[in-house]
Amino acid sequence: MTGILVHGDNHFIVRGPLPDLETAHALVQHWSLIQIAAVTPEHLKQWRISTREFREDLEWAIVVPDGRAASPAVVQLLEEMARRGVTIQVADSPANGVH
Repeated sequence: MTGILVHGDNHFIVRGPLPDLETAHALVQHWSLIQIAAVTPEHLKQWRISTREFREDLEWAIVVPDGRAASPAVVQLLEEMARRGVTIQVADSPANGVH
């Protein structure tokens, strides 16, 4: 499966199953910090960033807000996905879940 994980004005195209919201937060934290020679934690190894995907193949989307607005291109992509029937999950915090 392929999806998009949006974190403020950053986003990741991700190969892997739809993560739960707690895992989405962990992925955002792991990928948002540049760490030379970092080892991916075992519980996050089933997801990887993908650099070449077709937008019509994206099957899931999670938005992890951080106070910054998503870029217009990402907003447009999320709108296209919603029109195709893809549910866009929004995580407030790991404890709060989906809106």
